[in-house]
Amino acid sequence: MRYTTLPKTDIKVSKICLGTMTWGNQNTQDEGFAQMDMALDKGVNFFDTAELYPVPATAERYADTERIIGNWFQKTGHRDKVVLASKIAGPGDYTAHIRTNGFSKAALNDAVNQSLKRLKTDYIDLYQLHWPERDTNTFGTRDYKHNPKDAWEDNFNEVLQSLDNIIKSGKIRQVGISNEKAWGTMRYLEESNTHDLPRMITIQNAYSLLNRVFEGDMAEIAIREDIGLLAYSPMAFGVLSGKYIKGTAGDNARLKLFPRFARYSSEQATEATKQYLKIAEANAMTLAQMALAFVTDRPFVTSNIIGATTLEQLEENIDSVDIQLSEDILKAINEIHASIPNPAP
Repeated sequence: MRYTTLPKTDIKVSKICLGTMTWGNQNTQDEGFAQMDMALDKGVNFFDTAELYPVPATAERYADTERIIGNWFQKTGHRDKVVLASKIAGPGDYTAHIRTNGFSKAALNDAVNQSLKRLKTDYIDLYQLHWPERDTNTFGTRDYKHNPKDAWEDNFNEVLQSLDNIIKSGKIRQVGISNEKAWGTMRYLEESNTHDLPRMITIQNAYSLLNRVFEGDMAEIAIREDIGLLAYSPMAFGVLSGKYIKGTAGDNARLKLFPRFARYSSEQATEATKQYLKIAEANAMTLAQMALAFVTDRPFVTSNIIGATTLEQLEENIDSVDIQLSEDILKAINEIHASIPNPAP
């Protein structure tokens, strides 16, 4: 395993982070336990979860993923071996079954306290805001279109003040953002610098061969401001395994179970995937290995969040950390990106 540190901290994390959002839905508790056992054995010390998980989010299964992780900590006693990240769900119809008061002081305190109980721990190493409260283009929306009726009012300072109090209580150590845009990221950093408030040290956004939007303004911010990307969906919901275009996806594959998650399944994304598959096969790699190795080694990526539904998938995904792509392979990848840029933003 290769390691780095969370930006501006001495917290050592593996370059591969274990994603958990299938546990409690596509995976049972026992399967989640087995994945955590394997990940830890293979040197992965960084786990990411959220109160929202498992996805798709439902009131019936709300926060079951955190409960599974907490039960594993209780069973194994391995809390001290894991850098643990979780998130408060953002507001919206999708999360109305959780709470409706956004990132208010009351919401943040309630969310942290409830997560700690489910996770059976006294602290969370990295606590993240799952998506912005304001209306902006997230989750597959390509362009920003301003909504003049957006009721949100600037509360960056208030959110950071609330998080500062929670940090001082010892319940969380560091804070980060997720599904955020350039403007929101810089506003958080501005408030931190101006008012001596906690600094957002990571941003968890989608990033893959099919979605390199982060390489625009966000990559410059990440590098110049030292805010590390925790890349999620590096396999594009499993599309970049090649199993869908090969017809080998099992009945429990994510896009077969939940066809509404079509972000990575457009005609352009499928064509790009076919071309990436040819590069991987010509270089004696699986497409999954190539896709993950590409993400892991980008200069703005702190850790690559991988998920799996089987131990075989998990092992292949973790082992991708040992692969470093040649300049020739990177050139071929970039030629495809130039001809079919960001087909799944």
